[in-house]
Amino acid sequence: MMRLYLYIFVFFCSVSLFSCQTKTADSTKAPLTVVDSAELKRKEAKIRKDIKADVKAALIEEIMQKKLAQGFNGNVLVAQKDVIVYEKAFGYANFKDTIRNVLQSKFQLASLSKTFTAVAVMKLTEQGKLGLDNTVKDYFPDFPYDGVTVRSLLCHRSGLPFYQYTFDKLVREGKLYPTNQDIMRWFAKAIPVPPRFNLPDHFFSYNNTNYAILAALVEKASGKSFDEYMRENIFLPIGMKNSFIGTTKNDSININRTYGYQFGQRLPKDYYDDVTGDKGVYSTVEDLLKWYKALRDNTLISKESFKEMILPRSFEHPGLRNYGYGFRLWVDAKQKTDYIYHTGWWKGYNTIMFFDPREDFVIILLSNRYNRSVYNIKEIVDIMHGGKQSSVEENILDE
Repeated sequence: MMRLYLYIFVFFCSVSLFSCQTKTADSTKAPLTVVDSAELKRKEAKIRKDIKADVKAALIEEIMQKKLAQGFNGNVLVAQKDVIVYEKAFGYANFKDTIRNVLQSKFQLASLSKTFTAVAVMKLTEQGKLGLDNTVKDYFPDFPYDGVTVRSLLCHRSGLPFYQYTFDKLVREGKLYPTNQDIMRWFAKAIPVPPRFNLPDHFFSYNNTNYAILAALVEKASGKSFDEYMRENIFLPIGMKNSFIGTTKNDSININRTYGYQFGQRLPKDYYDDVTGDKGVYSTVEDLLKWYKALRDNTLISKESFKEMILPRSFEHPGLRNYGYGFRLWVDAKQKTDYIYHTGWWKGYNTIMFFDPREDFVIILLSNRYNRSVYNIKEIVDIMHGGKQSSVEENILDE
């Protein structure tokens, strides 16, 4: 009996000791968290002072007031070195019901969506599920065009016809809402085969067909819908919880969703809205800041892959503007990339995301009422350079 009491005594002593150790560990952990938080605030305050964030914010506010006078309706975010310099929501998400835009409002990114499609392709390439020098026929044997590589799609050098015009009569007369896989089937079955514009890799020609096919390739290589793949492998891993592909069945897309307006009218669903990859991402300015950080920090793809994406690949027309894989590039006289960006326009929405890897700043404007002032960002770029004149043109619309 004494031995039993001894075992019980030892057991309770052990439990008490473990409890004390746990409390000690917890008690030391809490102050560290407070210290870390305070340190982060001090670091942010120092960065804000170093980059003159308050001065820049006041100057950007003046510019945005001018844009408002020009009809801008949407959201803006400008950040540098992980500090938000300026962030604001303007106007209405839904004019009829007078629902205002908020910072969490979701906008159709239009062609800015191509940046996501290109990264998805590079991610699958790193995993060996796609090959940049493989042709579309390697994955879709019935595709009617030879020699069109994944690489030529990424940099708009495929020479393919525009799907919107090629199948427009079929779509509108039949009142069809095709998917990416429908487009692939239509190309395969078309008689006669729609004529090319150029041979592959012969000439740069910006073309939504390229990115619609790339999204179909993502589906083929991953075995998932484009929506599922992007959500599981791109959006959620970097915390983009408010971003969706427009075809999603997830009803969360409708929380703070905006609608596109042009000429004072809300635009209805377009016949081509369910073709994605060339467009179709809905996102917020804050999620796009996470996207910028993921690109900068090589969170989703390797540094080598991203460097390949921002390598200029279009030299037919000499000038400062160029294209890589899914990114527009602003280059210097030696064709070295200075700025990385993409614009977008689709059914009342126009967008831009513009960033400078050297100065570590990003400029994001999302609008749901068509207004070309979205693309006039030279003054903001100059402000982010501390008032120095940049080589960026006033209007950089390339759509």
